[in-house]
Amino acid sequence: MKVVGLILGGGAGSRLQPLTQERSKPAVPIAGKYRLVDIPISNCLNNGIRNIFLLTQFNSVSLHQHIGATYRFDQFSGGYVRILAAEQTPESEGWFQGTADAVRRSMRHFMYDEPDLVVILSGDQLYRMDLQEVIESHVANQADLTISTKPVERSEAGSLGIMQVDKKGRIVHFAEKPGDGSELDDLRAPLYEEERYLASMGIYVFNTDVLKKLLCENDAPDFGKHIIPSAINTHKVYSYIFEDYWEDIGTIRSFWSANLALTDPLPGFSFYEASAPIFTHMRYLPPSKINQCDLSRCLLSEGCIITGKRIDHTVIGLRALVGEGTEIEDSILMGADEYEHGIVTHESGVPLGIGKNCVIKQTIIDKNVRIGDGVVISPEGKPDDEQTDLYRIRDGIMVIPKGTVIPSGTVL
Repeated sequence: MKVVGLILGGGAGSRLQPLTQERSKPAVPIAGKYRLVDIPISNCLNNGIRNIFLLTQFNSVSLHQHIGATYRFDQFSGGYVRILAAEQTPESEGWFQGTADAVRRSMRHFMYDEPDLVVILSGDQLYRMDLQEVIESHVANQADLTISTKPVERSEAGSLGIMQVDKKGRIVHFAEKPGDGSELDDLRAPLYEEERYLASMGIYVFNTDVLKKLLCENDAPDFGKHIIPSAINTHKVYSYIFEDYWEDIGTIRSFWSANLALTDPLPGFSFYEASAPIFTHMRYLPPSKINQCDLSRCLLSEGCIITGKRIDHTVIGLRALVGEGTEIEDSILMGADEYEHGIVTHESGVPLGIGKNCVIKQTIIDKNVRIGDGVVISPEGKPDDEQTDLYRIRDGIMVIPKGTVIPSGTVL
């Protein structure tokens, strides 16, 4: 059976601003050394899906560079990760209008492979899934479409897309953000004794002929809002229930929480799974050096030089530099794209990295930020969504945009 994977690159990612100011959501760094797009690509590769298409449109240069530098397949094992960027054609001159529109307008490219099944994945989620098991379930049910679903409690269900299934797992109804009223009562999953609801994960397995028919007969822009609710009434649509860890990285709060959860002794998601590794760009950086610092509950990436006082509950990205006497907690440092080799050439005179005797709490510091000595950064006491040239508050988290320069002695 021939299978291709389609990864949706996403739209503007406004809820992840300012992290998506210069990059698309799938290109946002995670866990210090990876990019979000590495997750769906690795899930495909670990499950034998080696013909992968990445649909991109918004702020895509960084994403294209990462894919080009990382996923190079040799001529013997075969496979590829191909970028399908939004393009003007004689049939269409505009941008992708939604998930279904993106797949519809890219169909002529991935149909050359003549696949039997098309697996559609999101580019901004954190999970590890046995996609072959999903495919086997799809085939066993003789389904036209299989939707991966996650059991959630009532408190979460009202703001998600909820699937109502019968006792055989066939989806009979779909409700987009049903709220907490009587409509939700009718959507309870019958497979569980406790109150559970099946939320769509945005991961689909389509029979290729069914996907083509649905997209050609209906010009609606989105899968979740338009194509799937209609298909439930005309085709055999089944649920595949996924019980393991899954996180949608859609907001600054969820991004911050998912990253810091990785520092737990036994996190819900582990990058240490040898049988199903997460692949990323090989950088050949030197080992990280800790001159002095009290480090606890931290992820420390390659190429860092740490001379701080205390760092707790923090993800430290590639080439991060932390000066003497600095204290950091509950934060994410994305590091830098290069070293300065001891010579500060920037017009501000502030070196890359974090200077001496700084205090940083509950903050995301994007790449290539320059922070001088004696700087204090914390969101405490500041209104949500406050924005200046130096920072932005989102969901109670302070975010320092990429390339920002903060002079010595600044208190934010």
